[in-house]
Amino acid sequence: MIGRLNHVAIAVRDLGKATAVYRDILGANVSAAVPQPDHGVTTVFITLPNTKIELLEPLGEGSPIAKFLERNPDGGMHHICYEVDDIRAARDALKSAGARVLGDGEPKTGAHGKPVLFLHPKDFSGTLVELEQA
Repeated sequence: MIGRLNHVAIAVRDLGKATAVYRDILGANVSAAVPQPDHGVTTVFITLPNTKIELLEPLGEGSPIAKFLERNPDGGMHHICYEVDDIRAARDALKSAGARVLGDGEPKTGAHGKPVLFLHPKDFSGTLVELEQA
């Protein structure tokens, strides 16, 4: 069902500082910061040869990343994102198998302009999983 690893997301308190580490110290190719108001975050993508790293900074009061950073003051890995060929078929198969889809269960438009869903971390060894339509 799952395809390639699309990205690993890391929650950060200071997007500018984190971006500088990847760009200036690690020599990575980084995108511009893009606010994602529907998701309560600002994102930067770091392009690697085989996948991407997504840096997430809270945007606004109710940001889910702000809550994550309260529990993890130094930041850290927030979620992993896998590609799927058909996000609705994947959702239906996962729900049939007992997995919990977060939110209302309907795909939302993600940072890449493609439909995404999130799966409950308790169903995946403590890891928040994002599915993105390939």
